[in-house]
Amino acid sequence: MNSEFLNGLSKEAAIDKAISFLEGKKLGEKTFQYKLRDWLFSRQRYWGEPFPIVHFDDGKTEALPIEELPVVLPEVSNFEPSEDGLAPLARAKDWVTYKKNGRSGRRETDTMPGTAGSAWYFLRYTDPHNENAMADLEKQKYWMPVDLYVGGPEHTVSHLLYSRFWQRVLFEAGLASTPEPFHKLAHQGMILGPDGEKMSKSRGNVINPDEVRKEYGADALRCFILFLGPMDRDKPWNSTGIVGVRKFLERVWRLCVDENGKWAGTDSPMPIEVERQMHKTIKKVGADIESMSFNTAISSLMILVNEAYKHQCTSKVFMKNLISLLAPFAPHMCEEIWEKMGETGFSSLSVWPEFNPALTIDETVSIGIQVNGKRRGAVDLAKDEDQESAMTKALAIEAVRNAIGESGIGKVIYVPGKILNIISK
Repeated sequence: MNSEFLNGLSKEAAIDKAISFLEGKKLGEKTFQYKLRDWLFSRQRYWGEPFPIVHFDDGKTEALPIEELPVVLPEVSNFEPSEDGLAPLARAKDWVTYKKNGRSGRRETDTMPGTAGSAWYFLRYTDPHNENAMADLEKQKYWMPVDLYVGGPEHTVSHLLYSRFWQRVLFEAGLASTPEPFHKLAHQGMILGPDGEKMSKSRGNVINPDEVRKEYGADALRCFILFLGPMDRDKPWNSTGIVGVRKFLERVWRLCVDENGKWAGTDSPMPIEVERQMHKTIKKVGADIESMSFNTAISSLMILVNEAYKHQCTSKVFMKNLISLLAPFAPHMCEEIWEKMGETGFSSLSVWPEFNPALTIDETVSIGIQVNGKRRGAVDLAKDEDQESAMTKALAIEAVRNAIGESGIGKVIYVPGKILNIISK
C-alpha cells in the first residue's frame, strides 16, 4: 500500500518487481547472501574423514590427485594424542610419511568433523556401490529429495543448515540432482528424567534403556516411549506407565495365541460392534502415522483390543488386521504372531489394511442435554433422530426434569446429532 508501482502486490512479487526496477535503473543487481556460523572444520582426533592433503618437504601444501582417493584411515592401537601433542594419526608413522614420484612430505593428521560426512551421506545411499562417482544422477533423481527428516531442534541450526549449504554447492557443481536435500523437517522432543529435568549423569536421573528392555521387552519400551505424548514435546519418564503398556501387549498376545502357543483365530464372524471399531481404527492409525501422532494411534489400538475382549471376538480377519496395525509399534511380537497365523513373509511388508468409510460413521452419537445452557446429562441418539423422540429420552433423565422444574418448557433448541438445549419458561 502507498508504494506506487508496488501497490497490490504480494511480498514475493513486490520484491521481484523492486529488484527489476533497480536493475533497470542500473542501481544494483540481484544477489544472494548466505549466513553461516563460524565452523572449525578440522578435528584433532582419529575418527572422521581424513583430509587428502600433503605437506611437502619443499614447503608446498597440495591436494592429492583424484587417482589416489579415497584416503583410508590406518589401523591404530592408541587413540590418544601423540607424544608431541599432535593428533592421534601422527602415531601412524608409516601412514603419515608420504613418498611418491621423487617427492616426500607429511600427510595431514587432522580429520574432518562428523558433520562433514553427515552433510551429504544420504546421497550415497541412493547409489552405495558406485565405484566411479559419489552417486549416479539418475538414481538420485529417483530417490531425492529425502521426504522426511526427523531431528531435534538443535539440528535446525547445525546439520540441517550445513547439509542444505553443501547440497547447493554439489547441485551447482553438477554432482547432485536437486538444490534442496529435504522436503520436510520434524522435531522430536526429549525423554526427560523422572524428575522432569534433562537426563544427565550429574543429576543422577538417567534411565538406561537396555535395563528397561531386559525387564519389559523391546516392544513395550518402543510403545511406551511413543505413548508418552506428542512426538514434538518433551516428556518425563514414568516408570509405572510402562507396566500398563506391557499389559496391553500381553492382552494382544492372549487374544491371538492360545495356552498351547497356537494361533487362536477362528472362522467365526466378526461382531458388528468390533467390525465398526476396527474400520475406525484402521482409518485413525493410518492418519495418525502420517501426522506422526503415534501416541493417539496406540491409544486407538488399546480401545480396539478392549472392544474385542468385550465381545469375545476370535475372528481371523480381525486378528490379521490388528497385527498389521500394531506391527509398526511392536514389530517383534507382531512378527511372531504373524508367523503363528501361517502368513508368509513379514507383517511389516504386507499390504496395509483398508477401511470401509461407511463403517467408520457412528449410527448413534452421545449428545449432552442442556437446560438453560447448563449441561444436565447425556443421551445416545441416532444422528437423524427427530425432536420428539430426542425430548422423550432427555426427559427420562431426572436431573433434566428437576432443572426444568414447575415452570415448564418454554423453548427447545435441537440440532440432530449435535445439541439439545431446553429453555424453561
